[in-house]
Order: sequence, then structure tokens, then C-alpha cells
Amino acid sequence: MRHSFTASQWIPRAVEQVFAFFANPQNLILLMPQWNKARIEQAEIVPATQDAPRDRAVAAGAGSFITISFRPFPLSPIRRQWKAVISEFTWNDYFCDEQLCGPFAYWKHCHRLQAESRDGVAGTVVTDTVVYEMKMGRLGELAHAMFTARQIKALFAYRHAQVERIFGGKPG
Repeated sequence: MRHSFTASQWIPRAVEQVFAFFANPQNLILLMPQWNKARIEQAEIVPATQDAPRDRAVAAGAGSFITISFRPFPLSPIRRQWKAVISEFTWNDYFCDEQLCGPFAYWKHCHRLQAESRDGVAGTVVTDTVVYEMKMGRLGELAHAMFTARQIKALFAYRHAQVERIFGGKPG
């Protein structure tokens, strides 16, 4: 059974600045809880050059492959690998990553950005949409009901807190 999760966050920065941050694969590690001890094991980056802004930052364009490893729970002696590909990419609009190998039977995560001013302050709304499917049939669905849905929600709450910390919550 496929599940979905959507979360949005407003950031008081221009779309170009926010997109550049999220499209840089090195910043992924900053958005994961420290207890995960996440690290990039391999990255085959296809530069996103089509329609690129003149002052473009490092960005993993469509066709980029990234492998990360992480601890699945605090103090875990084991590490899990997650291999993903950037399947869709349009500068300053959206990009999607899809799991090739990892903890889910299916995982597609799209990041969409849209300029939005609030109280006279220019900013960007980032909307993350994840569609995923558990492994192991009914047992996986039971795990989803008991743990996974809450863990995904907590992960994005952590990401939002990190993004707020990184961007300082002040326009710039």
C-alpha cells in the first residue's frame, strides 16, 4: 500500500537561495538528526546546467546518483545504505529523488519551491511530498502504523527546525 506525507515550510529567503541549498547534496547531511551519523558514501553528480542561473551553486541535476549510509536508530551498531537518483529537476522550481535501494519498497520525495511574501517579507515556501511503500507486506504495514508514520513526521519536523536554524529566521 502506498502512503503519502506532505509538509511545507516558509523561509524568509529568495527562491534562488533556498533552491541552491536544497539542491546541493552536501546539505542533506545537515538536515538529518546527528544520532543518524549520516554520511555520503558515493555521489555521481550530473551538474544541473540546463536553464541554470548564471551564478549557480553546486546542484545535483537529473540523473545524479547518491548513496548515503546512516544508523537506523540511536546507538545502532549497524548502518543502512540508501541509494537514490535525482529523477526530475527544474531550476528554482522543483526536484525529485527516488530510492533505488534502501529501507522502503518505494520512495519518491519531491521538493517544490514557490515565492511567497508574508507580512511584506519576501520568502519561499518549500513543500516536501513523499510517496512511499513499506517492505514486508502486512508486517510492514503494522510497522508503519506503529512507528514509521510518526518517524517520518518527526524527521521532517527536525528538518524544518534545522532549516530555520541554518537560515536564521531573518530575511537576508
